Amino acid sequence: MIIGIPTEIKTGEKRIAMSPTNVQSLTDRSIKVLIQENSGSAAGYPDGEYIAAGAIIITDRTEIFASADIILQVQSFGSNNENSELDLALLRSGQLVIGMMDPLASPQAAQTVAATGASAIALELVPRISRAQSMDVLSSMATLSGYKAVLIGASASPRIFPMLMTAAGTLQPARVLIMGVGVAGLQACATAKRLGAIVEAYDVRPAAREQIISVGAKPVELDLDTGESEGAGGYAKAQGEDFLRRQRELMTAVVAEQDIIITTAAIPGAKSPILVTEDMVIAMKPGAVIVDLAAERGGNCDLTEQGKTVVAHDVTIVGPENVPSDLAYHASQMYGKNMQTLLELILDENGDLNLDFSDEIVAGTVVAHKGDVPHAHMRKLLGLTEIKASVEPKQQAPAPVAPTDKK
Repeated sequence: MIIGIPTEIKTGEKRIAMSPTNVQSLTDRSIKVLIQENSGSAAGYPDGEYIAAGAIIITDRTEIFASADIILQVQSFGSNNENSELDLALLRSGQLVIGMMDPLASPQAAQTVAATGASAIALELVPRISRAQSMDVLSSMATLSGYKAVLIGASASPRIFPMLMTAAGTLQPARVLIMGVGVAGLQACATAKRLGAIVEAYDVRPAAREQIISVGAKPVELDLDTGESEGAGGYAKAQGEDFLRRQRELMTAVVAEQDIIITTAAIPGAKSPILVTEDMVIAMKPGAVIVDLAAERGGNCDLTEQGKTVVAHDVTIVGPENVPSDLAYHASQMYGKNMQTLLELILDENGDLNLDFSDEIVAGTVVAHKGDVPHAHMRKLLGLTEIKASVEPKQQAPAPVAPTDKK
């Protein structure tokens, strides 16, 4: 078995699919690992560390694709819509590509890969079950995004987070509101709390209250009927427009008190729901900051601009892109561990590939195989006929969200 790790080619992507420690776990099993030269440099992993882990450094990207049975990527087909066609021409029949593919937003990428005869595993579709937790790249990357969002907010704010009692007077702590308390939101709560802020958090799901309290934040409780707000997998489900209108009215008063707001409602395959309207921004304090982690899908704030920091109504609105890439060292370490665990599932004791479609993780993540798209939900998105013999896989739940008007 030969595994290849090419350099990430999407602009701004600093991560690599495996750290040297992850690679060591493969070479210890006599699996050959080829890594494109300097692939880990931007993440803080020099070639020498991969060589020490038993990998072979290859200069030519074409050679990696020509030699490897399995290609590991961070942003693969679908997720990288910028220049992934360069890699498409290098795929061959029988090869397996594993990476993030944004399958719900870009289902056509699965068909494109299938047409080459190659197979593809989309890591975003790892089912939310206990034994798949160590393969869950969405949770891994969301953890880092939540942490970094607080630092971005702290950097952009004219206020410090903790209370300080000094000879020059007492400095009041910053007030931070987290909207949406999934993985990213909970990590943001915990990080802001550690920095000394007064932290509040809101999520439409009643079950989120205990989670908010567990990380030291105060739940924001609105006078709304949320009895039917929780959908499959414990995530917020769509609400009617009357509910959302009333919710925004009540949230305006809460938002007006905050110094920093972090929003986390990114929904795979759909535009992000608006949580902060322009009227709410107008009600905020001068100098307040919004960090919109959903900027890449349109943003949770009416005024967010992807990849930009704008000032509107004296409020700074940050729309960061690819936040985990800014923490590339640990992002690669976490992503690589997720990848390592998945490989332990699909490679047998001899290191040979064994895609067992009776396993719900395999059935739920393979989006291209033997010239077709075997994934039931992906076939629906593509308008393909149902494969009667296929097992309907459990879908990866969307990123944890605050109240949404979609999904």
